[in-house]
Amino acid sequence: MRSTGNGMTDTDHASLIYTLICDDVRIEMGNKMSLMGIFQNIVLPQFPATVIKFAVVNHWEGAGTYTSELRVVGPGGRETVRSRPTSFKIGIGGRADNVTFFTNVTFQTPGAYTIQVVLSGEVVGETQLQLRQLRPEPTMGAIN
Repeated sequence: MRSTGNGMTDTDHASLIYTLICDDVRIEMGNKMSLMGIFQNIVLPQFPATVIKFAVVNHWEGAGTYTSELRVVGPGGRETVRSRPTSFKIGIGGRADNVTFFTNVTFQTPGAYTIQVVLSGEVVGETQLQLRQLRPEPTMGAIN
């Protein structure tokens, strides 16, 4: 193996297979991962709004040791929140899952938010999260 100068070797590679957003993630018996409430949209009664908890699951294939982080970027390109960098290792020909929990995130406006997946400093994937404002039900006029 030859060093590439960035801490990786020329046999290191990772491919982001999927990114899912959900309410919660649990590890069950047999090391099975259970995802609760997978979603792509959130409807809220008003803005700004605070979402108490959500999780982002990234599934990787490849080999090597990496640092990953997530950024949630708002409709105007402004960063809403960023996760702490986490390291993970994939054995040769292996797979890995990264689960990132976000708590008490305040979203200022409705619109399309982008969840950026960053691997060793480079954006390698993006997933959209749509936030919408609940529209009140129209009231019926009185019937005489």
